[in-house]
Amino acid sequence: MISPKEALDIVENQSIALAPFRINLSEALGYRLAQDVPSPIAMPPFRQSAMDGYAVNLHASDSFTVIGEIQAGDGQNPGLGKNEGVRIFTGAAVPDDAQVVIMQEKIRREGEMAYIEGELGHHNIRPAGEQIQQGEIALKKGSSLNAAAIGFLTTLGITEVLVYRKPSVAIVSTGNELQSPGTPLAPGKIYESNSLMLQMALRSMGYANSSLQQIQDDYTTTVVVLKELIAQNDMVLISGGISVGDYDYVGKALTEIGVTPQFYKVKQKPGKPLFFGKKDNTLIFALPGNPAAALSCTYIYVRTALERISGHLDFKLPRTQGKISAAYSKKGPRAQFLKGFYAHGEVQVLEGQSSAMLRSFAQANVLVFIPEDRFEIAFGETVELIPIPGL
Repeated sequence: MISPKEALDIVENQSIALAPFRINLSEALGYRLAQDVPSPIAMPPFRQSAMDGYAVNLHASDSFTVIGEIQAGDGQNPGLGKNEGVRIFTGAAVPDDAQVVIMQEKIRREGEMAYIEGELGHHNIRPAGEQIQQGEIALKKGSSLNAAAIGFLTTLGITEVLVYRKPSVAIVSTGNELQSPGTPLAPGKIYESNSLMLQMALRSMGYANSSLQQIQDDYTTTVVVLKELIAQNDMVLISGGISVGDYDYVGKALTEIGVTPQFYKVKQKPGKPLFFGKKDNTLIFALPGNPAAALSCTYIYVRTALERISGHLDFKLPRTQGKISAAYSKKGPRAQFLKGFYAHGEVQVLEGQSSAMLRSFAQANVLVFIPEDRFEIAFGETVELIPIPGL
């Protein structure tokens, strides 16, 4: 049995970015760049007016002659003599001879003559290349393509980028006791919730390419189904069946399929019977069957693996701190990930910490981490928090 830190280190080291491909920017939201993107142009590509006003070649005078007009998009560059100017609009190219754009509110027009009223203030000219120079790196490899990043690349005339592929994930639930919701619950059965819960957790983190599969506690079926899913997907999440009961077949099936174990069992609560392995380039997590344990492991270990294989090459689990709102005692030497609610610098450890309970998880916005070697946390003491993604 290994520590949570050791388990995270193994997941990070074994999670290799997927092969990149080219994609149109209109479809690239949420992907990560697989290479640096240099700017093909300077931005702005010319001296640009920052506001509506007058571009003027001003020389020791409080008046000038207006000789023309330049709108945004005009390609003209009129020569300006001393104390000559043009009416200009935001985003338009400023003539080479102009040293200043005077905002229109400071100008009084009388025919072709314009008179300056008040202090000039700023020059109101955006220099060419103010935002980025031609050939400069616009976005680095590994950058996330959010709306702003896509807008920025579009302003540079870029239409396609090389990105890391997002993983396909198969989510498998196991157990004869499971019954699909929507029908009256049969004696001895419980509604199967883990697969949809895990799928929604992945979606909340930006991973929508997932499929659901349910299998009964049958060894042959478990081997056949898992072998096929491992061959077809980048990651397989298995809920339940990894313990050592007579009808827990997942571990034996993974061995027969040829999955190489990276670790099994972590010194933590909830989620002790966590398995992580690899078959070729596919990552396999066998999660505990208890829903809160499965979800905690997903937010910690599965998230780390997903981020890394999707191109977030240096991803580390986000952590913050807060003061605990009540003293807490931990029993046993295992680290704990407690469901908590954090607000205004203070975190409350919620009631109902059982690995079988989701009610408190539905109210939580953080996991409160209590290390292996800590047993008593005093009121007001600072504790480490792992924000729950998607909230």
